Amino acid sequence: MKTNEELQKDVQKAIQWEPLLHAAEIGVTAKNGVVSLTGVVDNYSKKLEAENAAKKVIGVKALVENIDVRFPNTWSKTDEEVANEVLSALKDNWSVPKDKVTVKVEDGWVTLEGELPWDYQRKGAQIATSHLTGVKGVTNNIEVKSDIHNAIEKKDIEQALGRSTIDDSDIKVSVSGTTVTLDGTANSWYQKEEAGDIAWKTPGIWHVKNNLIVDNYSSLEE
Repeated sequence: MKTNEELQKDVQKAIQWEPLLHAAEIGVTAKNGVVSLTGVVDNYSKKLEAENAAKKVIGVKALVENIDVRFPNTWSKTDEEVANEVLSALKDNWSVPKDKVTVKVEDGWVTLEGELPWDYQRKGAQIATSHLTGVKGVTNNIEVKSDIHNAIEKKDIEQALGRSTIDDSDIKVSVSGTTVTLDGTANSWYQKEEAGDIAWKTPGIWHVKNNLIVDNYSSLEE
């Protein structure tokens, strides 16, 4: 198991390895697998990049993110300008059904709401929004309500997990109506999120409860 200092250094190196973050000053602390990120970046994409880089480091079990987004004066935009750009980006995104997502902007923070039939469409709306200049953060309140009414089969999800590159030996799947629940352990944060993404591809799904615990060392100790 990594010491706090080793985990801190690994996360620092992972962040510095990302081209977008070479010049970013991001502070990292680590304690018992919980990593905290602090600092200031000049766009929301860099904030997301730092989060994603930290999540991929073996040993990270939880992330506390306190990175602020502060734009140079020349990049500042009114909330109305940001809202119009978000609406335009959603309109141009092939994965987002037209006129199904509503947008609210407050001090550069964007809130997305609405109902879409697939999770990839919900994620597409967030991705289209996150990289726009003037956006300080995104809250994605879009709900997935599938228009497919077939019964969700537990074995289909288990087979999909088995076909993937993740270790699904400690993942337990349960289904209740339109909700899929994942319990057990994952070997990394990346694998936990990947398992959730696989479950979200199930036809007819509305909700995923990803209760997987990140246990980076269980496979090494067997």
